[in-house]
Amino acid sequence: MDAHIKKVYVPMTETGFYILLCLQEPNHGYGIVQKVKELTNDDIVLTPGTMYGSLSKMEKDGLISFEREEQKRKIYRITELGREVLEIEMNRIERLYNNMKEMRL
Repeated sequence: MDAHIKKVYVPMTETGFYILLCLQEPNHGYGIVQKVKELTNDDIVLTPGTMYGSLSKMEKDGLISFEREEQKRKIYRITELGREVLEIEMNRIERLYNNMKEMRL
């Protein structure tokens, strides 16, 4: 992973995290929005501007790739680089969670 990717994506925003998490299976922007709402009990609602801007940037940076088009919807999937970034972020979050549990009074 090059320094640019690490600087831009580690630590990740919630939007970036959920996009990569949801793209472990091929999906389109609206499908990701719906899945994130479901996963977060409507606490996080990705707006179209945020969603499509993030998808475009992540595709340009090689974290996701365009797979196909279905009914005028672009279907994306996470790449190996995206999996690597997601794994780093999941480990970081797990470390934070474990530290919090250890320090809880």
